Amino acid sequence: MGGDNAPDAIVAGALAVSKRTSLLLVGQEERVRPLLGGQEIPLLHAPEVVTMDDPATAPLRSKRASSMRVAMERLAAGEASAMVTCGHSGAALATAVHVLGCMPGVDRPALVTVVPRADGGEAVLLDLGANVDCKATMIAQFALMGEAYARAVLGQEAPRVGLLSNGEERSKGNALVREALPLVDALPIRFHGPVEPTDALRGVVDVLVCDGFVGNVMLKTVEATVDVTLSLLAREIALHPTERLGAWSLKAPLRRFRGRTSASAYGGALLLGVNGVVVVGHGRSDASAVASAIRVARRCVQGGVVDAVGQAMAALGGTS
Repeated sequence: MGGDNAPDAIVAGALAVSKRTSLLLVGQEERVRPLLGGQEIPLLHAPEVVTMDDPATAPLRSKRASSMRVAMERLAAGEASAMVTCGHSGAALATAVHVLGCMPGVDRPALVTVVPRADGGEAVLLDLGANVDCKATMIAQFALMGEAYARAVLGQEAPRVGLLSNGEERSKGNALVREALPLVDALPIRFHGPVEPTDALRGVVDVLVCDGFVGNVMLKTVEATVDVTLSLLAREIALHPTERLGAWSLKAPLRRFRGRTSASAYGGALLLGVNGVVVVGHGRSDASAVASAIRVARRCVQGGVVDAVGQAMAALGGTS
């Protein structure tokens, strides 16, 4: 029931992947059932809805019968392998911590996704906004969790981990970056060191770690850059009619470029560090983005990301 286009886009996205994925929809039955078009997809009624105007604690206090809380409880009970929501991300975080709990050694979970790199690969980016204010110990935990994610979900044997900074020199960076450096250095991972955004997106590292404020701004900047690039290109073509023929020949590669770089292609971010697979999609998600978010959840389940992170934290003995 969450998101700007709910429940229509959520149901449409679910229907798009229903032949390959076993689904349970959770929401207001009177609104969701008519959108199924007669398809037999299990639907669990939840009378309440967490809105963007609600506090993050709403599913824990005033709206315990909300679709978000009910779905999270089904996940905790083992009746589902993963949960996908496009609703209030703060409420999703609070509910996941309360209902599922954090893994041993994890102070706070982080939001993680992958973004395309210039070399054709993918870079893991975290935290994306779950924690706008972080301690250095949390940054070290994010590095360990992000490395485990890259191994489990992307199949990378020895991911290179970088700490986002304004220069590769260890003397640069803000106080948080400089304090976190020796802690990440001590982890049993392949640590590259401080890295600038440009180098990270060129393929210097496989995992890029930062606090949630910086990560959220960086992700939105990457998404905006794609939109601006395509808009400027379309405008230039429109201003020069003689170039439209050449543009036609580029239609297919431009479509593939859009497919690889659009926000809907990656669907959502995994809430990493809780005892379950929870994927949080964009609030403005359309059906395509919802389908992608479900695929992300399925990929994380198949990769055993929860076990991989748990084993990494257990081997370290915790960093807090």
